[in-house]
Amino acid sequence: MFEEMRSRRAARRITPGDGRPLKRFRWWQLPYRSLFYLPLPDGAGGKTVYAVDVRRGQDQTSSKAKADLYLDGRHHARSKLPAAFPVPGGTVEVRLSNFGLRRCHYVTGEGTERLLVPDRDSAEGRRAHLDRAHPALSRWIGAVSLTVLVVALILLVTQLAQQVTEVPAVAERVGTFTAPVRLPAWGNVVLTVVTLAASTERALRLRYSRLLDGAAG
Repeated sequence: MFEEMRSRRAARRITPGDGRPLKRFRWWQLPYRSLFYLPLPDGAGGKTVYAVDVRRGQDQTSSKAKADLYLDGRHHARSKLPAAFPVPGGTVEVRLSNFGLRRCHYVTGEGTERLLVPDRDSAEGRRAHLDRAHPALSRWIGAVSLTVLVVALILLVTQLAQQVTEVPAVAERVGTFTAPVRLPAWGNVVLTVVTLAASTERALRLRYSRLLDGAAG
């Protein structure tokens, strides 16, 4: 029942496309545009290609936040975000995070899912190419991003705990807590910058954790 309700809500967010052609990805669109492809059998021995075009940095809670679906290079549909486009055999789900895309997956009727293929020239496509060409380096970068977010979360929790226990009423009941590491103002600025970079790198791989990336946002 819940899935049915969600599907109906998603369908109400979709409007028909206008048939305009899909514009090729340009290098200057790297900071704000994401473009993904989904080839599917057409039932006659060939393939049809769906494409999802979405601008990163949109506020997903805004009514103006939208994703576009193209079919064989022509505008097929538009949806408010989060989007769930019905396609043969399943649904294309699109969701944003504060740092990029958190979902752009094809979900079949049986519940299996796979990530759409990013355009080679997009930021996600370049990150995927790095993963294929230099897997060891890619894993190292991913591990560093994860470590940065874990460390940032620990520092955030301990500093918040200290601030809360400095309130007299709280201190009387539970005592005080002193954060093992207290960053200066410039340290917090540096931590914020590297945390944003780490979450952005994870978004290029469509990795998202509500605890880690959500806290960073």
